[in-house]
Amino acid sequence: MRSDTVKKGLAKAPSRSLLRACGLTDEDMDKPFIGIANSFNNIVPGHIHLDRLVEEVRKGIVEAGGVPFSFGVPAVCDGIAMGHAGMRFSLPSREVIADCVEVMNNAHTFDGWVGVTNCDKVTPGMLMAAGRMNIPAIMLTGGPMEAGSLEGEKKDLQSVFEALGAHNAGNATDEEVLAVECAACPGEGSCSGLFTANTMACLTEAMGMSLTGCATSLATSERKLEIARATGRRIVELVKEGMTPRSMVTRGSFINAITVDMAIGGSTNTALHIPAVASEFGIDIDLKVFDEVSRTVPHLTSLRPGGPYHIADLDRAGGVPAVLKRLRSMLTDQMTVNGNGIYDIADHATIDDPEVLRPLDRPFHKEGGIAVLYGNLAPEGSVVKQSAVSEKMMHFRGRARVFNAEDAAAAAITSKKIVKGDVVIIRYEGPKGGPGMPEMLYPTSMIAGMGLSDDVALITDGRFSGATRGPCIGHVSPEASAGGPIAAVREGDEIVIDIPARRLDVNISDEEMARRLAEPRPSEREVSGMLAKYRKLVTSASLGAVCR
Repeated sequence: MRSDTVKKGLAKAPSRSLLRACGLTDEDMDKPFIGIANSFNNIVPGHIHLDRLVEEVRKGIVEAGGVPFSFGVPAVCDGIAMGHAGMRFSLPSREVIADCVEVMNNAHTFDGWVGVTNCDKVTPGMLMAAGRMNIPAIMLTGGPMEAGSLEGEKKDLQSVFEALGAHNAGNATDEEVLAVECAACPGEGSCSGLFTANTMACLTEAMGMSLTGCATSLATSERKLEIARATGRRIVELVKEGMTPRSMVTRGSFINAITVDMAIGGSTNTALHIPAVASEFGIDIDLKVFDEVSRTVPHLTSLRPGGPYHIADLDRAGGVPAVLKRLRSMLTDQMTVNGNGIYDIADHATIDDPEVLRPLDRPFHKEGGIAVLYGNLAPEGSVVKQSAVSEKMMHFRGRARVFNAEDAAAAAITSKKIVKGDVVIIRYEGPKGGPGMPEMLYPTSMIAGMGLSDDVALITDGRFSGATRGPCIGHVSPEASAGGPIAAVREGDEIVIDIPARRLDVNISDEEMARRLAEPRPSEREVSGMLAKYRKLVTSASLGAVCR
């Protein structure tokens, strides 16, 4: 066993002595050592219950004949970090998490490990570590929050942000905003819509790295505790079977995950995370793959932010196994941590609500949830959640309103300087320019809350929360800070958006574009510490914003 490095032979007496200080016995020295990467904390709602799940994982490991060791991993709540400098640390935390998991597993030579995770950057960070280290691993996602309720209407975090927009437009009182605030997030779990955390949980299950049913089982459910215990047992079995992530997860596994992503209408952030995870598995997945899949896979379930349903509704309809059943003809049969293949999971699934999860011949939209747009404004690509865009805004021409920072754009929106026909350009917010490529739920939700989603578009080299809806195009690459064409846009330029044709253009000549790009750019924001390091190492959003 890998852990024999620290526990076998006379020369390892010092390390065994330290292990005994942790409560280990002679008998334990012959068992597999299993790490548990625990992202529990009491600031992120999706993580406040993870200690309970970790305890069940520990029980499962012991039952299967292993020795559990848990260690902490950081987690950022994007909703709390939103709209201020803290959001610049969110995407970089993905790399920190992957590094933390690698450090702890390799320093202590664990035989296998479990990632107990839930939120936006934690799950992809742990998956990146799994591919990088290639020792037996399994993910346990902590489960979604139940939707809130106010006067018989379901609410979630997106509702709070949009209530602020309605308030700004004079359509909601202070008291009404407070009522939504108090009702939207009723307790533990990742935010209840198909935002980034729940999207990544679904894709983790689809690519075979978590047990069947894990993604959509609610944080508060007994089933989640049962899955946690089973996860602990299964990781010991994976160690004994010698099944590593790279022996299970192939390019086909990632294509399956993207296929599910398109069918459920997942967060645009998957276009950052899936390429980043794939790269750690030694597999190349780029934006073109997302668009190729999107053109062939219909959108089968309409979840928040673009639709009326929540993750709990998808769970009630059968969860990810039911989605796999719908998509079986479009998938390849890949191995999973369960020990069986995707087809077997699909064949044993049931579809319990054919309206929440529609058949292929009656989709909500004929194409998948994400579209990748190219053009003279985004030569390397840009990303939009087309399943959350109204039919009216699928084709749009508007005048550019240009801002070199999110704060300036948000101020213009709240002061009602943005009107119908505008295209808000927010630049110098990319991976290097931000740095950290902050999410921008404040400006997008203000536009939606003010009733302008069918009349105003937003384009950025930054990114959006999974809770964003409307014609919001992010990940514009190359970013402005790297001299991308978005740096050349001027106030009043005509912007042309054609989502069906996958085009994003500014209506100026190539010569004018070159002249403008030759002009000096604004000075970079001064940063220090990890953000300075991140700026030096991070690559383009079109490559997943991985660090090299």
